[in-house]
Amino acid sequence: MRPSLERFAHSLCGSRPVVGLVIDRPDWHARELIGALSARGVETVTVRLDRCGIATGSDTGLHIDGFGKAVPDTLVVRTMSGGTFEAVTLRLGVLHALRELGVTVWNDARTIERCVDKSMTSFLLSRAGIATPATWATESYEQAYAIVEREAAEGPLVLKPLFGSQGRGLMLIRKPADLPQAEQAAGRVFYLQRFIGIERHDGYHDFRLLVVQGRVVAAMGRHSSHWITNIKRGGRPVAVAVNDEMKTLALGAAAAVGAKFVGVDIVYGNDERPVVLEVNSMPAWSGLQRVTSVSIASVFADALAAELATRHSRGAMA
Repeated sequence: MRPSLERFAHSLCGSRPVVGLVIDRPDWHARELIGALSARGVETVTVRLDRCGIATGSDTGLHIDGFGKAVPDTLVVRTMSGGTFEAVTLRLGVLHALRELGVTVWNDARTIERCVDKSMTSFLLSRAGIATPATWATESYEQAYAIVEREAAEGPLVLKPLFGSQGRGLMLIRKPADLPQAEQAAGRVFYLQRFIGIERHDGYHDFRLLVVQGRVVAAMGRHSSHWITNIKRGGRPVAVAVNDEMKTLALGAAAAVGAKFVGVDIVYGNDERPVVLEVNSMPAWSGLQRVTSVSIASVFADALAAELATRHSRGAMA
């Protein structure tokens, strides 16, 4: 008979729920989450995914950093550092395995894969009918050249790394000659998206909406004199009240990628209609926290504690 997962999930801290928090380092976000969860009676153990692995001889088939033979009731993936293709595949494999064991993972490997790969995000948004810029992704320089040659007449495109964040590596492509050669493109892949940004009287604007468990919990505007508005690239967070149209877009984007919590970037185009630019499955919120009165860590902890309580009651009734 297969051993009960409940015995391994609770063996670390008795009957008290325990959450594994995946981090690379104990930063401000980690401290905020740990404090908020502790205030709700939830024990938190930090986890390094690069110290986890498959161990088929163990009762769970896994080794989870900080848990010994146990597994957490829930695993929250706050950050996941880069590595070789093999290393990242193994880390995602561990997350897939935890889900197979019945552990709730926020966000799970499927969602992370869908968001880290920007082309898959674009595909899923488009298929779900979520307004998003026209997008092309190809490994072929010749195909990318032809796309720019055809599409640039309607306006510039943005070349983005397929895997990337915080506005790094973005290039504005106005003509085919602006394209880098294949060996100079990030990962030798051309991910091209129609440029939607509009320079207004005080620069460029877009919006970040934070969704937790199917609810928009906070939002900010990002203003910059440059078309790259990310906070890490000099963008300035501004308090905003978002409208229902943006909220609907953000909730639809979160559902399209299957996210428990997610940051959704939205921009208004020339037609004054909002579109989703990107979806981030491991969003930071220090900039957002500066311009909202909502304690984001507390909202997150409340949602997680509620899910733990629901799982516990279901287990008690089983």
